[in-house]
Amino acid sequence: MFLKDYFGTIFKSIKSLLTGMRKTGYYFTHPKEILTEEYPDNRATLKMFDRFKGEVTMPHNENNEHRCTGCQACEIACPNGTIKIITKQEIKEDGKKKKAIEAFVYHLELCTLCNNCITSCPSDAIVMAQTYEHSVYDKTQLKKILNKPGSKIMEGVE
Repeated sequence: MFLKDYFGTIFKSIKSLLTGMRKTGYYFTHPKEILTEEYPDNRATLKMFDRFKGEVTMPHNENNEHRCTGCQACEIACPNGTIKIITKQEIKEDGKKKKAIEAFVYHLELCTLCNNCITSCPSDAIVMAQTYEHSVYDKTQLKKILNKPGSKIMEGVE
């Protein structure tokens, strides 16, 4: 029984090795068929998959308005503290106080791209972008403020 299992394992391993080598040998003898992407050379034509998650962004419209209400649901849903929302109190025209975001801080170096923040946002204020090149020499460049300077919340978003 022991010898049968031992030689069976050896046979399966050799069969698996030969299967892989057959595929490698085929592409060695047919060099016109390219399976891999020539990444640095094809940046202009490279199309990422629709489901690819690159980094969190906050879309703004042409009037520099966003949908973030400052509810901090994304900050609470983040498993490792990637998002920090700094809020302030603004006084509206009618004299009522309203919470508004002062800064939406996103630490890309901590992000695991889990998408929890996107699914927890009740106002759909943040989305995942298709960016894929995040290599930098200075770690401080990975700390991003997502709301643009002077931006405000869209009318009708509560």
